[in-house]
Amino acid sequence: MKFINIKKLALVSTSLLVLATGCKTDFDINASEENLTAGSLNYRDVMPSAIASTAKIVAADWKFLQNWLGYWARSGNYQNDTEEESYTFTNTFPGGGGNPWNDLYYNSSSYNYVQQRAQASGDGFYEAICRIMKSHNFQILTDVYGNIPYKNALKGNDVRNPKYDKGVDIYNDIFRQLDTAIAILKDPSKTDPSKNAKIATNDLIFKGNPDLWVKFANTLKLRMLVHCKGGGVEVGDAEYTTSGVDIAAEMTIINNEGSGFLGAGETAKINPGYSASKPTPLYRFFALNENGVLAGLGDLTKANAFACGLGTAGTPGYYRWNGDPREAKFYVKPDLNPDAGVFQPATFHKGIPYGAVSGFAPGFTGADLSSINVINLTAPNTGLTPQGPSSDAWIMTSVESLFLQAEAAHRGIITGDAEALLTSAIRESFVFMGLTTAQADTYISNNATYPDVDYNADPLDPSLPGGGLFTIISQKWFALNGIATYEVWTDFRRTNIVYGAGGAYDVVNAGIWANQLSILSGAAAEVPVRLFYPQSEYSYNETNVSAEGTIDVFTSKIFWDR
Repeated sequence: MKFINIKKLALVSTSLLVLATGCKTDFDINASEENLTAGSLNYRDVMPSAIASTAKIVAADWKFLQNWLGYWARSGNYQNDTEEESYTFTNTFPGGGGNPWNDLYYNSSSYNYVQQRAQASGDGFYEAICRIMKSHNFQILTDVYGNIPYKNALKGNDVRNPKYDKGVDIYNDIFRQLDTAIAILKDPSKTDPSKNAKIATNDLIFKGNPDLWVKFANTLKLRMLVHCKGGGVEVGDAEYTTSGVDIAAEMTIINNEGSGFLGAGETAKINPGYSASKPTPLYRFFALNENGVLAGLGDLTKANAFACGLGTAGTPGYYRWNGDPREAKFYVKPDLNPDAGVFQPATFHKGIPYGAVSGFAPGFTGADLSSINVINLTAPNTGLTPQGPSSDAWIMTSVESLFLQAEAAHRGIITGDAEALLTSAIRESFVFMGLTTAQADTYISNNATYPDVDYNADPLDPSLPGGGLFTIISQKWFALNGIATYEVWTDFRRTNIVYGAGGAYDVVNAGIWANQLSILSGAAAEVPVRLFYPQSEYSYNETNVSAEGTIDVFTSKIFWDR
């Protein structure tokens, strides 16, 4: 087994969106502080609310992906979620509080509202930020749903039935939107604080720093460019380049601009004053809510056996298989004596097989299982929420940026040393989770010759991949747990990576069914490649959504997914 001690010895309907004046729609959208009218609040003061809502979407809308990708699973206390866990979907999925379509379009309408008014008033900084954030949202929407309403979206009653744009065309337009934003940010006359009242406080992310905003825009571009390269990871899977996006030309623009990408310590994050009564989103949805009551998702959500194993020495999860100290930052061990006043951790983390039927085996309910590390009420300084409800929320982390740079360097998109960038990304992940660069270096050293950590490792078997791209994509899985799972899903789709196998992690060692797929009877043998368009589109924009044809969530691929 690949234990670290052994080795020392030897992964809306847009026509009914909130209008530019802020009217609430008549379907399920997470309406709150953004329900505005043109005269009720200065448009500048809408922006911080919109940014906070983006942070909520990033943190809380992706539980189903956390489950599919082997990080989280449903506690055995609860009945199964048949639609999610059997992979038999309808266009009402995902339901409940996390709906990417509604949330991202609604959030984008707020940015659009500010952008239009800022542009008319000459508030360049506000306009540029909102262009970038709206681009961020549409990039994710395209990656999740493919072709979507874009050019005619967000126009309210002027265009009640917007046509669908092709995903590749949306990507190309987002590049130009980001160019426009960058040009504004580099023009001192347009970012002058005297023309952009309260920019240092209303910019929750970079506090009015135009240089960091330019880096963020470039990093969004790099994310999209990396998406347009796939394959090349598993044995016999050739690398490919998506047609329709001129990667070299886009990189020339980035290089000529010259600011580069987000680096170590440059996470796009916010903290508008989170507290126990106004908790940071991840804590609010997966630990305690604003009333101090256990959040339903916190009680429901436990560790996946693929990541954490089954709680014995001989049934490790993938983190322990690698001797990865980040496991203790992403998860909290079961309390052996929950009635005692002092936390008594179990010897090993314990997860539950994803999709396990309630009561399938004793010892797989509630307190028997490792929790995700935002609900650690007995041991402070948790990894994802180190200050509990007062912790920062993030939009895009420096960790992801460095992994993007590592892959881009390996694939020849940018110049640079891919191995050195990967090492920087792993170190940044450790620091982000409250560990040290020295611990990261020890982790890398102790995993020498294993391709899931060692960039230069040879394949462990002719049928398995060696280092290089497999290492980068694998390490991104270890690092982005609970942080940017939609990016891990994108990696999974565009590379067809088999997490664990190339690093000699045999799921049999973790016990039967301990992988990222469901064990429900009739469950699919693969993770979906996209989501269905929501029912609201078929109700209110039927002609245009129907023109997209019959959607199959297993075969109707996003344009960059070959």
